[in-house]
Amino acid sequence: MTTAIERLRASVTGGGKLRPLRVMAASGQLGYGIPDPAFKAGLEQKPHFIGADMGSIDPGPYYLGAGKMAQSDTMVRADLAKCIAGARKLGIPLLIGTAGAAGARPHLDATLDIVRDIARTEGLHFKLASISADMPRDFVKRAIKGQRVVPLGHTRELTNTDVDNATQLVGQMGMEAFQRALDAGADVVIAGRACDSAIFAAIPAMLGYEMGPALHMAKIVECCSLCCTPGGRDTIIGTLDGGTFILDSMNPTRHASPMSVAAHSLYEQADPYAVREPEGTLHMRHAHYEVVDEHRACVSGSTFEPAKQFTVKIEGAMRVGERAVLLCGSTDPRVIENASSITAGVEKLVRELTPPRPEKPYSMTWRVYGLGAVMSRESVPDPLPPEIFILCECIADTAEEARAVATVTKQYLLHHGFPGRLSTAGNVAFPFTPPELAAATAYRFNVYHVMEVDALEPLFPVHLEQL
Repeated sequence: MTTAIERLRASVTGGGKLRPLRVMAASGQLGYGIPDPAFKAGLEQKPHFIGADMGSIDPGPYYLGAGKMAQSDTMVRADLAKCIAGARKLGIPLLIGTAGAAGARPHLDATLDIVRDIARTEGLHFKLASISADMPRDFVKRAIKGQRVVPLGHTRELTNTDVDNATQLVGQMGMEAFQRALDAGADVVIAGRACDSAIFAAIPAMLGYEMGPALHMAKIVECCSLCCTPGGRDTIIGTLDGGTFILDSMNPTRHASPMSVAAHSLYEQADPYAVREPEGTLHMRHAHYEVVDEHRACVSGSTFEPAKQFTVKIEGAMRVGERAVLLCGSTDPRVIENASSITAGVEKLVRELTPPRPEKPYSMTWRVYGLGAVMSRESVPDPLPPEIFILCECIADTAEEARAVATVTKQYLLHHGFPGRLSTAGNVAFPFTPPELAAATAYRFNVYHVMEVDALEPLFPVHLEQL
């Protein structure tokens, strides 16, 4: 019996050259809904494989640290069922990366449970591969000792304590892990934390397509129709042919233009001309973008430089404490004018009344929307905004301590005296009751580094099962 990748290879090879390869990106982030008309239109194009990314660090550290999915189980199930049914109907591979939003073992297991239930419920039979992305902590510590770990951005040097404190610790796999899963006979691949582009570049690389255009196309299509005007998340087809690829949104109202595609090539990149992956670097300095028609764009000229040293980006999140928030607003111009002194005065009183434990102090953070919560201001704007929204965040060792701080803050904020006050109460309004809310455990990223490795395969084990 032939495998999915063997059938695919047979369909695109012949006559001494590779035929055009149609790559279907089903979802820019699986679990948030896949528009049905565009998805069905994509299947009608007879793609050679389907891919979808499922996560990133974009939603913040909570989901990685807590081992929870960012998406609802209901939506994940609906999107996975649609993708699995479509791929099985066409007999083509399905590749999913960064399972469960953050790609650690709990996320991978939760996603696999849903996949198995879909197969059982729908009577589908296929070979399922899962790829773990959890980093062995002893391995990372040895890399630290060998000075093989470097920080990204403004992150400080990684320590063994950081490794121990991370509740989850993952590495971003590249193309190699997906390729091993396919070579082992997988029809459906569910991977832990993965490079977005690896989902879509692994198969072209296996089949011998030019890696520059293949990786550039992968970077664009992983966000589906976000590269179009107007941007959206509808299914997109990328067609790879020789040194070029064509982008075709399956929503006829979203158009890929040279400008929109070139702009999206810069998306999430510190360097506008280079994308660094575990196996090498995509260079886009000489990429050429041109019109195919009013709906499609063609790209050529990208090149690929194989890595002289394999690297893996590692990510970890640690628990900071339990969080509670207090929410209120005001339209009183005197409150608005004195907001900074009011919040400072209230905090001083609260800290006197709810003293922190020296060994485990709590933190308070104020955000006054309208006066610099999103972008800091050096002075009060003139004229004053007509209204403000106040958010006070407390992070403490326990949920009860955090709630205690938030409730005391509420009371003293409600009655705080300030210059020009006309009323002893009612200067702020609460949108609902209770106005203090438990906001789950707080985490922060404490591992955001690049690690040099001699081989990728040992870090990303593949497990196969027949459904």
